[in-house]
Formats: sequence, C-alpha cells, structure tokens
Amino acid sequence: MHALNNAQLIQKYNIPGPRYTSYPTVPFWDKKGIDVDVWTNSVKHAFDESNEDEGISLYIHMPYCESLCTFCACHKHITTRHSVEDEYIDTVLKEWRLYVELLGEKPSLREIHLGGGTPTFFSAKNLKRMIEGIFEDAVRHKVYDFSFEAHPNDTTEEQLQTLFDLGFTRTSFGIQDYDPKVQQAINRIQKYETVERIHGLSKKIGYESISHDIIFGLPHQTKQSIIQTIANTVKLRPDRIAYYSYAHVPWIKGVGQRGFDENDLPKDEEKRELYELGKQLFFEAGYEEIGMDHFALPTDKMHKAMVEKRLHRNFMGYTAGKTKLMIGLGMSSISDSWYAFGQNEKRVEDYIDRVNEGKLPVFRGHLLSNEDLIVRQHILNLMCNLETSWADESMKLARQDEILERLSEMKADGLIEIKDDSLVVKESARMFVRNVCMAFDLKLADAKPEGKIFSMTI
Repeated sequence: MHALNNAQLIQKYNIPGPRYTSYPTVPFWDKKGIDVDVWTNSVKHAFDESNEDEGISLYIHMPYCESLCTFCACHKHITTRHSVEDEYIDTVLKEWRLYVELLGEKPSLREIHLGGGTPTFFSAKNLKRMIEGIFEDAVRHKVYDFSFEAHPNDTTEEQLQTLFDLGFTRTSFGIQDYDPKVQQAINRIQKYETVERIHGLSKKIGYESISHDIIFGLPHQTKQSIIQTIANTVKLRPDRIAYYSYAHVPWIKGVGQRGFDENDLPKDEEKRELYELGKQLFFEAGYEEIGMDHFALPTDKMHKAMVEKRLHRNFMGYTAGKTKLMIGLGMSSISDSWYAFGQNEKRVEDYIDRVNEGKLPVFRGHLLSNEDLIVRQHILNLMCNLETSWADESMKLARQDEILERLSEMKADGLIEIKDDSLVVKESARMFVRNVCMAFDLKLADAKPEGKIFSMTI
C-alpha cells in the first residue's frame, strides 16, 4: 500500500471539526444548561484552589463595531452610536462587582484581555474608567499580562497611551489581508500606511509584544496576494503573527458571512497551499510555529512558554500562563472555572437587563464530568504541545481502546506516533492536530452530528 501524498491527506482529513478552545465544545454542552448556584459554586471552588502565585484571568468582551466585516464569526453589535459606551461599561463594572462579592475578597489579576467586537470602538476616557473601575475591586498580580485587540483604522495614540499607562503591554491588530480586492469582499478597507503608523506608535510608546492577525482562505486570495500581505507584515516585524484559517460558517452566523460568492473562496488544496506558503515565509523571516495557527519571534514570551511547555489554551486563544479561573465579563463572554463553563447572554439588551436585576447574566453552561476533565487535559496537551500521555492512571479513560481505534488510521498514514502509553503528533502533521483531538472527543463521537456545526479542519 502506497503512502498518501500531502494533497491526498488533505482531501481525506479536511472535514468539519472544532477549534478546541474548550472541551467539551459549546455545541455539546449539557442541554439542560447549568444552574446558577452550581456555576457560582464552581467559581468559588476554583478561586479557593488557586494559590497566591496563580491569580485569575479576566476576559472582557467589547461587542461594538462601526461596520460589519463579512468574514467575522464573533458576537458583535454594529452601530455608529458611541453613546452606547457609558451604559455598557457601567454594566460590565456591575457584573464584576457581583463576582467580587461571590469571591469574598479582592482577586489578583494575572491576565486581562479585551476582545470584541472592537475594543478600540471605546474612547480612551471610557477604557480608563473601565479598567480603573475593575481595580477598585482587584489587585494587580506581581507577574501580569494585559492585552487588547485593536482595529488599525480606529485606534488612536490616546487609546494606546492610556491602556499602556494602565499596565497593558500587549496588543493585537486585525490585519486580515492587504489586497484591495480581498478587502472589498470582506468589507474591511485599511491601508498599509495606517497599520504602519499605529504599529510604530505602539513600539514608540513601549508595547512589549505586538501581534498581527492574518486570515488565509478569504475570498479572492491568491498566492501572490498572500506573498504581498506577508511581505508587508514582516517588514513591520510584529512579535507574534496569528495566521488563521477562515472559518466559513454562514449557517451559524447568518447574513454577515454571505457578503460574497462562496465560489470566490480558495478550495481545499488551494487553501492549504496558502497556509504552507505563509508558514514558509514566516520561517524565512525568523518566526517559529507555536501550537496551531500562531507564529512568534524567539524573543517573545509566547515562544519561551512553548519551549518550557507552559503554553495554555482557552477562550482567549493561546496564552503564556495558566490560571484555573477565567472570568468573562460582557455580552456573550464565556467564563471557565476549569470544572465548569458559563456563557453570558448573547444580546446586549438581555445582558444589561440581567445585570441590572443584580444577577449574573449566565444563560447556559456545562459542568464537566470526571471523564470530561480527562479528555479536556488530553486535548489541551495536544493543542499546546502536540503530545499527550495516559501513563499516569489519572489520565486513563474507560474508553481508551475506542480512542486508539480511531487513531489507528492516522497512525497508519504517518501523522502520529503511539508508543506504549503516549502519543506524539509529527511536526510534519501539525496541520492535522484538530483531527487528532477529534479522536479523543467522546462527546463528538457520541453525538454523531449530521448537520453542519463546525468549520473545516484544514
């Protein structure tokens, strides 16, 4: 039997699958949801277990955008009315105080991440009011990492300086693509000169780590357009680059992702060639691959975390440190106590109403079983380190033989190595790590979904 070539492997394994920022993935959370008392007990338990050195993480979802990018699958609210800022920040601070009251003491914040939406939709004054309000009921961890996402078109020097003065040292700019035709199709028009200016301002102010987000697989993308986009990117020398596969899920996100003809999207092998081309260009520029979809310079703390096997993955993506408790504030935010997940109301109006009633706005969630916790750790190991082990009795699953059976074909195809009680994903097979994780995903195996739920793995 002849070994499959790369194109054949892609054709075989390019199937719908989760991105595994959590396990279980949201579609397979308990349909009964989670009782608020159960959720709050899990939060308190995780907080009490956290030692002084660990601290907690805080994710704040800033949902507003002035225009709709047609590639976006995030929870957002499109408006040009900046009068919405005050009420939203008031609500975030009220929600935070509900959690502080639950915890019983001022928590030590190790990580803060502002995501969106567009965090830089908010004025510098309001960003300052929010962060200072958070720290009225918290202390800064001795080793902290505060970051935010930004749209180059609407980020100002005042915003950058204000957040830097508040302790933010990392920022991520959504670039996506520099090609005018691609930008027109995804409704995100931004010039290289705009990015160059805001990147330079960030360096001048003193930001330690600047990341650029690029997406491959967008409509009208070609090898030449990717080459030009990456040439522009490495010219600015960001510390990190996220090189995401476009997740085309219009059946979930509705009209926003139907702003172009699906025939304009690069197909299977063509899309994979864009990834391989980009990866090679990053390597040539001195970047190293981190986990899945990410590249970093050897001087960046994310690279050091990978080398020291301290890389962690959660709803904020890859992080250089791990906290057991991550509290999500704001519309649609997901909190993670390690033992349970809780998601906030997904409509701004519902979120504000719930908080104003003095209630945590969690509307669904999942309490992890012992089996879930073991599978979660295996998937986390694979996504961060490309390896996992069940040599320790605590990492063995009753359905281990079933998982190994699902892995047998990937082993035969040369994607993984299984020795004794451990598994390693080959470096050349990094692109298939989501498929390997799917073999461990017992919820997915039991559900046997027939409809479209996830984007394609490759």
